[in-house]
Amino acid sequence: MGGINNSAPGLRLLRPPTVIGQFHTLFFGSVRMFFLGVLGFAVYGNEALYFSCDPDKRELNLFCYNQFRPITPQVFWALQLVTVLVPGAVFHLYAACKNIDQEEILQRPIYTVFYIISVLLRIIFEVIAFWLQSHLFGFQVHSLYMCDASALEKTFNVTKCMVPEHFEKTIFLSAMYTFTVITVVLCVAEIFELLCRRSGYLTSH
Repeated sequence: MGGINNSAPGLRLLRPPTVIGQFHTLFFGSVRMFFLGVLGFAVYGNEALYFSCDPDKRELNLFCYNQFRPITPQVFWALQLVTVLVPGAVFHLYAACKNIDQEEILQRPIYTVFYIISVLLRIIFEVIAFWLQSHLFGFQVHSLYMCDASALEKTFNVTKCMVPEHFEKTIFLSAMYTFTVITVVLCVAEIFELLCRRSGYLTSH
């Protein structure tokens, strides 16, 4: 029985000290991962296979696709998700090592500051990812892509390439931008909730 009691505080450490943080971690984070893992593969999984240019030659298709996609969207969004999760994971690892519970985060200023810093880092990473995404993928996927293939062969020059399922990709792209914006809003709200709860805790004590 004693072993069970000792493990209970460790389970509570996985929960953020705010309601908004718990919602973001348990619900929104799961939805975002599901959306990316399942629907992202369905929309982008065979993009390179059906990306075709005129003339339809394998080397030209590969060259232009690499120009069209310097990095595949699935890889970019997976890296974004991992990067955003890192600050929170580091804080919870620190809290586990120091045996810090939710009340201590509200009680001790140093823990409150550490937690706020982890949330601010999440915001910064999301803003950077939003900026990179806008430069890499834009806000709309067009059905035609004009590829400069002169480096591959002089006779190709600028060629037209067909982008498969461009409308679905535009919808998915908009959804990923929306996820980023919602995450930033939730992080800002979480900081305000944490500060309000800390002020209420100090007032009541």
